[in-house]
Amino acid sequence: MLNKKTVDDINVKGKRVLVRCDFNVPLKDGQITDENRLVAALPTIKKLIADGGKVILCSHLGKPKGEPKPELTLAPVAKRLSELLDKEVKFAADPEVVGPNAKAAVAAMQDGDVVLLENTRYRVEETKNGEAFSKDLASLCDVFVNDAFGTAHRAHCSNVGVSSLVDTAVVGYLMQKEIDFLGNAVENPTRPFVAILGGAKVADKLNVINNLLEKCDTLIIGGGMAYTFLKAKGYEIGTSLVDDEKIDYCKDMMEKAEKLGKKLLLPIDTTIAKDFPNPIDAPVDIEVVPSDAIPADMQGLDIGTKTAELFADAVLSAKTVVWNGPMGVFENPTLAKGTLAVAKAMADADATTIIGGGDSAAAVNQLGFGDKMSHISTGGGASLEFLEGKELPGVAAANNK
Repeated sequence: MLNKKTVDDINVKGKRVLVRCDFNVPLKDGQITDENRLVAALPTIKKLIADGGKVILCSHLGKPKGEPKPELTLAPVAKRLSELLDKEVKFAADPEVVGPNAKAAVAAMQDGDVVLLENTRYRVEETKNGEAFSKDLASLCDVFVNDAFGTAHRAHCSNVGVSSLVDTAVVGYLMQKEIDFLGNAVENPTRPFVAILGGAKVADKLNVINNLLEKCDTLIIGGGMAYTFLKAKGYEIGTSLVDDEKIDYCKDMMEKAEKLGKKLLLPIDTTIAKDFPNPIDAPVDIEVVPSDAIPADMQGLDIGTKTAELFADAVLSAKTVVWNGPMGVFENPTLAKGTLAVAKAMADADATTIIGGGDSAAAVNQLGFGDKMSHISTGGGASLEFLEGKELPGVAAANNK
C-alpha cells in the first residue's frame, strides 16, 4: 500500500481525468460552514489543470442513500470551488450523476477545464460497488485519480470500481500525504514510537491496540476506554463507562505488552464527577482521585493531573507520536484538561506528530494546536483501519510504481 503511483508520475495533457475528492462538507441553509476539505483538495486539482488535463471532479456528500436529495446537492461546492480556483467549475446537475448534463459538459471540455459531477451517493449502486455505475464513471475518463482518503476504507464505485476499468489509476497529493505519514509511522517509525489511544469504547479499537502493541514502544490508553482496562486490573471504577465483555481482552493486552517488553500506560489518577454533564458543556463539579480509588457512585470523565504529566512526559520523549481519541469529555471546558495536556505535549515535542482524524482532529483544532502537528488525517475510519494494519481498498486499487 505504500508504493503507489501519484499525479507526479503521469502525463495528463489533453486527457480526461476523473478525480475522486472528499467534498463531504458541512452545510447550513445551502452554505458551506467549514471548507477545510475543499482547500485540502486544491493542490491536486491545480496540478492537473496546470498539466493540461480535462479535470472531472466527483464526491459524495452526506447520506442520501441512493436518491437525489436537494439539500445534499454538490452545487454549493461547485460555486465555492470556482472562487477558490479563480476559474469556472461547471456543475453537471444530473440526478443520475452520469447523465446528459455530465456527458455534454465533458464532451465540450478544453484542456484545463473543470467539471463537477453531482453527489455520487445519489446512485444506489455507489456504496455497493455496482458495475453499472462504475462503468458510467469510467466512460467519462481516460485517467482516474483518487484523492479521498476519508472513503479509502470503503470499496465504492467512485474509488475502487472505476479504478478497475481504467488503465491509469493513481493517487493525489492528499492521499499520498496520508500514506506517507500514517503508513511510515506504523511500518517504519523513527523511535521511540509512542501511540496514544482514547475515545469511548475498547470495542472500536480492539485491532488497533493489538497491532500497535507490536509496532510501538509505548502505548498510552486514556479516555472512556481506559476504565475497562482499570477494571481488568481489579480496580473499582464506580459508574464509569465500561465494556464488560472486553475485560478479558484488556487482560490479554496487558500481558502481551509485558511479554513484548512494551510500556502500556494507563491513568494513575482520574477526574471524576457525579453525573455526565447535560448539556455536554454545562458546568460540572469535579474532583481528582487515584485511579484505584474511584467512589462507587462517581464516574471518571477525564484523566487526572498526575496522569496528564505522565502521558506528556512519554510524548515529549518520543520521535514519532500517533494519537487517536481524546482523553476525556473534551467538549466540556472543565473536562478538556487531559486532552489539552496531550495536545500541548505533542505541539512541544521534537517528533513527527500525527493525529488520526475523527474526534482527535476536532479536539486539536478546537484547542488551537492544529497547525503545530506534522499531520492531521482527513479520515477517521480510514486512519483507524490503517492503524489496524488493514489494507484499504481505495488505496490498494491504485497502480503500483
